[in-house]
Amino acid sequence: MVSLERVLAFSAMSFLLIVIPGPSVLFVIGRALAQGRRAALTSVMGNTAGAYVLIVAVALGVGSLVERSVVVFTVLKLTGAAYLMYLGVKAWRARGALWDAVGQEGDGKGGLRTFWEGFAVGVTNPKTIVFFAAVLPQFVDRGQGHVAAQMLLLGLVFSLIGVVSDTVWGLAAATARDWFARSPRRLSAVGGAGGIAMIGLGVTVAVTGRKD
Repeated sequence: MVSLERVLAFSAMSFLLIVIPGPSVLFVIGRALAQGRRAALTSVMGNTAGAYVLIVAVALGVGSLVERSVVVFTVLKLTGAAYLMYLGVKAWRARGALWDAVGQEGDGKGGLRTFWEGFAVGVTNPKTIVFFAAVLPQFVDRGQGHVAAQMLLLGLVFSLIGVVSDTVWGLAAATARDWFARSPRRLSAVGGAGGIAMIGLGVTVAVTGRKD
């Protein structure tokens, strides 16, 4: 299996990638500001599940296709960008109703929907796609065999670091939202800000990335 040295080196590189705010972090922050702590944590779980699907895909060899094909990468990137902008518009339009929704977060349907929205963002995150396709295989010791299992193990390490980091960001943003929630006007403003943040993030994702 993977040596401890490789696991530690991969963990360090993963940490550097994760702590720098990207689509996942900004999505969780936007959700925390727009909908609160529970929605943020549910988004983290969905986002992590989506990212792990990418890990499984890379372990099974699909990642090499994404790495080589500009078309496949671009389609995934634009799909994720469009979805982020769609969620941002929804959050902006619903900003006036946030006051009535306070205290009613986390019902079964809403929680499941939030999870799948986070999943969609995680599985189409171009930053993560590139990292898994180009970097993850480099930390595998092919001489030890069980290449797919090694990738899945390293991916689990990445996911655990991501959960901790994204949760901290989400809870911090949700705490700020709690202060805004004392006033309907302030809450509406922060909900709109969360929506704008997601729209801006979608635009950023759409215009950045590979140019080859």
